[in-house]
Amino acid sequence: MKAHQLLPLLALAGLSAARVAHAEPRDEVSYLRGPYNKGVNAFFARNNASFRYSAAFHYHHGKEHDLMQLTPYPQMGRVDHEFNVSVTDFVYGKKAKTEPTMELYGPYTDRFAHTLYRTIDWTHMHHEQTYDIMADKGISWADKKKWTDRAVRYYLDKNRSIARSIAPIDITMRRAAVMMKPYFTLYRNYSPESNSCAWVAHWWHPAAYEAMMIAGNDSEQEKSLGQMNQTMLNQVFAVRPERMILSRELMPRYSRLSPESANIFDNLHMLHGIAYDILAYKAWTPAQKRAELYRVIDAMGYKPGDEKYVRKFSEPYPDVDPRVYAPWMGAQEGEMSRIMMEMMMEMMPMMMPQMMPEGMTMEQMAAMKPEEIVARMTPAQREMHDKLMAQFKMKNAQGIQPGELPGSLHDAMMAQMKMMGMEMKMMPGSMEPGQSSPMMVNAMLQGWTAKYGNMPDIPSIEMSAEPTLPALPADFQKLLASWPAEDKSKPQYGQITLQAMPTLEQTDEMSVMQQLEAVNVAGGANRLDTAEKTGVTRPTLDVNALPKMMPMNRMGNMPMEGMK
Repeated sequence: MKAHQLLPLLALAGLSAARVAHAEPRDEVSYLRGPYNKGVNAFFARNNASFRYSAAFHYHHGKEHDLMQLTPYPQMGRVDHEFNVSVTDFVYGKKAKTEPTMELYGPYTDRFAHTLYRTIDWTHMHHEQTYDIMADKGISWADKKKWTDRAVRYYLDKNRSIARSIAPIDITMRRAAVMMKPYFTLYRNYSPESNSCAWVAHWWHPAAYEAMMIAGNDSEQEKSLGQMNQTMLNQVFAVRPERMILSRELMPRYSRLSPESANIFDNLHMLHGIAYDILAYKAWTPAQKRAELYRVIDAMGYKPGDEKYVRKFSEPYPDVDPRVYAPWMGAQEGEMSRIMMEMMMEMMPMMMPQMMPEGMTMEQMAAMKPEEIVARMTPAQREMHDKLMAQFKMKNAQGIQPGELPGSLHDAMMAQMKMMGMEMKMMPGSMEPGQSSPMMVNAMLQGWTAKYGNMPDIPSIEMSAEPTLPALPADFQKLLASWPAEDKSKPQYGQITLQAMPTLEQTDEMSVMQQLEAVNVAGGANRLDTAEKTGVTRPTLDVNALPKMMPMNRMGNMPMEGMK
């Protein structure tokens, strides 16, 4: 039945044409069949504990949408802590039996942003396909690439409108132009504990691929994954990463095998964080949030011609062992922070022309790395730059630190500029939902091209000989032997929760977490009206009061001033 024929029937059912206009397709394409998923999927059957850890992380990804959308600011600290405990227990208890869809744990957001969920679920399907290919003993080591390339082609062709780009995140983040949006960094700043769960997940996924890449097809694969999982349970959850790890950093071998998949996963993982930022921003309506979510999905999605950028990325740690949690993995400094710093400097001539070194053009600045630009500044410019970059670094960290200005990265930069007696210029479209500034996007893309356009492609990896699992360092072998068995590991809730959690005023009402748990336990997670039955209304933010807010402390306790 055509849409125009359906409208009278929907009207009789009490549904408005406006609501119909936002109807979105739900007739999905199934996963691709292959020898690796005949009967029981290979990764599920062979590496079931790892499969369940992956599915548990997707419990986090699904439920976080509704928590960010529905939680009032005054409750954010408590809900953040509760959800961290819930996710951590979910992972350690291997409570996920199968791969969840986003709608299962986030039914409310699905009602106004289903394309977001389609995008995530479709890319999670690619995760499952590629894990299965690596786990299938029947696919020879030399044929892993052939089957992986087949899965990539299927992923791109069957749902082209929602497929993530195969270009590196260096390019797609510049296309998305989210850093100066009013929501960017809200999630990591004001929900630091659950954000840290996401960054553990984004450590685990590339670590799992690389654990298989260094082990091969034989029984060493199970051993390698088991050791990597032990590291996650005993170290990574305890001292969590301070940034989103990129594929090129933690799975360089797999990134050479399938750079398309590596970039797809980076672009998905960044979408998770951006989506939570948008949903956490209380000054926009659901319709405005949908417009912005769909703009970002499109900007970071596949574009014809992305193929020429597929291998345009560096390889900082080509010999990394994913079973060992090296100090650089937990640090804030890394590939993602480098990319964001470069983007900030590329936007600076338009937003802060007074910061441009004398005699330099925008084109010259675009071709230079941040440290080269700073070296050309006057002492006064350098002082201003240092103050701005101090806020920039704090905003890109989890939680709120002493001296950090409240709100998003945009709010902090605007406030810092005012404190220095200057105004920050914003281009049309750079702040509005569903829009972007073509001038800013072009400036950043030109900056990337000037700096990296001629970089050589990362070479492919030789797969003719199956690898032998390397021995662990002696000191790490001792550490591994001292840890409890995997199923007896005690949950590690992270550094953020080691101190006493600030308490909010107690009420007789259930918390948002408890209300959503009640909905899911009741079995109504797939019903369109379930979120309304939680009794939670969408809170609003008094944007005029935002500068008066006091900073949140590192523990995630949201400010009370300026909130409704």
